Amino acid sequence: MSETPTYTIAHYLFDRLAELGCEHVFGVPGDYNMPFLDVADDHPQLQWVGNANELNAAYAADAYARAKGIGALVTTYGVGELSAINGIAGSFAEYAPVLHIVGAPKASMQSEHQRLHHSLGDGDFDHFHQMHKHVTVASAVITPQNAPAEIDRVLREVVQHSRPGYLLLAPDIAAQEVYRPADPLQGLESHSSPGAVAAFREAAAEMLDGKRVSILADLLVHRLKARDHFDRLVAATEGVPLSTLAWGKSLVDESSARFAGIYAGAASQPHVRECVEDAEVVVCVGVLLNDTTSAGFTQNLDPQKLIDVTPGVSFVGERAFSPLRMADAIDVLTELAEQHPWRGLDSKTLPERAYNGAEDEPIRQDDLWGIVAEYIKPGQSVLADQGTAFFGIATERLPKDAFFIGQPMWGSIGYTLPAALGVAIARPEDRAVLLIGDGSAQLTVQEIGTMLREKVNPIIVLINNNGYTVERAIHGPERGYNDIVAYDWAKLPEVFGGNAENYRALEASTPAELRSALQQAQGDVDKLVLLQVHTKKMDLPVLLRSVARVLQGKPPHGDD
Repeated sequence: MSETPTYTIAHYLFDRLAELGCEHVFGVPGDYNMPFLDVADDHPQLQWVGNANELNAAYAADAYARAKGIGALVTTYGVGELSAINGIAGSFAEYAPVLHIVGAPKASMQSEHQRLHHSLGDGDFDHFHQMHKHVTVASAVITPQNAPAEIDRVLREVVQHSRPGYLLLAPDIAAQEVYRPADPLQGLESHSSPGAVAAFREAAAEMLDGKRVSILADLLVHRLKARDHFDRLVAATEGVPLSTLAWGKSLVDESSARFAGIYAGAASQPHVRECVEDAEVVVCVGVLLNDTTSAGFTQNLDPQKLIDVTPGVSFVGERAFSPLRMADAIDVLTELAEQHPWRGLDSKTLPERAYNGAEDEPIRQDDLWGIVAEYIKPGQSVLADQGTAFFGIATERLPKDAFFIGQPMWGSIGYTLPAALGVAIARPEDRAVLLIGDGSAQLTVQEIGTMLREKVNPIIVLINNNGYTVERAIHGPERGYNDIVAYDWAKLPEVFGGNAENYRALEASTPAELRSALQQAQGDVDKLVLLQVHTKKMDLPVLLRSVARVLQGKPPHGDD
């Protein structure tokens, strides 16, 4: 191979990642991956970001992928990849395009079925690959014979479906020579049938004719890279109310008068239910209903009055049209709206935010999140962990171009702390604001050290309510298993390398203190800010209270 004698399979892999827009690789080094980690570390378009553990690396890569369109992490065989598999499963459930690269024992040793460390000791080295098949859209064991084709295939599937992939790569295989790719990666987009497009147009036009319409959007618009198409639909449907599920929060401009709010089935605020459920036609774009975002599947959406745009297939009533790309279906709807303007509903905009407690009294959850939202700046990334933070911020208006990240499908508490690292690295121009509870933060707090090292300087709003309040709302409010050890949070960043130059600790117990602290936090742009907000153990945000009541068989809004 005289053309490029030093070009290896590892070079090919990392070149393909860089070609797709990946600029950082997360992970933890190990003896099975370090030989080809040198290639990533030396790559002119990639930067290595070492994490405190593999699970945190997976979480960081997930958020990075949501922001950049592709993410990657490297772990070692067995112990490392199984530490990360929870995060990879979350990426699968939440549609995040992450490539998990696992360093395997040398192929020569595998072929001899040796009893090697990090394995189960039975000479079978395919166990963990088989596990990953259930939580990835594509996987491969790389060999000298299949390397270019399989690397390309797995990456293609990851990008097309916005779900994770897995490559098992032994260091002696990674060092094998291979030719450079001749062309950019092909086949990254699927195609629609012209017949399906035409039939969908006809059926949608018939259903929309003269009807009052509402638009309900969700996460797949973003995950499947249809945001630009959706924005054109929004622009073409002036006067039509817009709602999202909490999973798709920030897809639409929440500062717009057209934004009705977050739809959450029976737990929705009354005006949101009216905007969605009273429409004669609901145009659902990229909507995935789950128990968390629909308050236990209490949505009231008649399939006969839905135009439901989903990946690969769209529905008008109960008629299905496929193969039909989501972007193409959205474009058809935009054309119809431009030709015959849609009718909206009577104005039911989101009411003005009202506060309940006095400025000098202990802060309440039903006030806290509105105050936090006031101090978030346009374009900032906002991450809310799966607890009071997620349910609290969900119903608040975020500013234009905010980028929201939650995990309501997988719901792995602690996810957002490493995720804040990932999104901050992916979007360095927009400061990350992390909203997380004390119980969740204890699971992944080590990544504060990486944040300090990488100088990403997020604002961490930590809700200190002495345990798992979201679990108390569901069951066992006074049970000891919902209690946690109390950390001295203000001092914790010092353990991870913090000092007066790179971090600031703040605390708030009243609305006035919170406003002052948030203003100071936004001003400290060159520091990681850890802001503790003290709330009562059983104080719940409005949406969480409503969801809990619905799940208990009670009316969503009430005091009993």
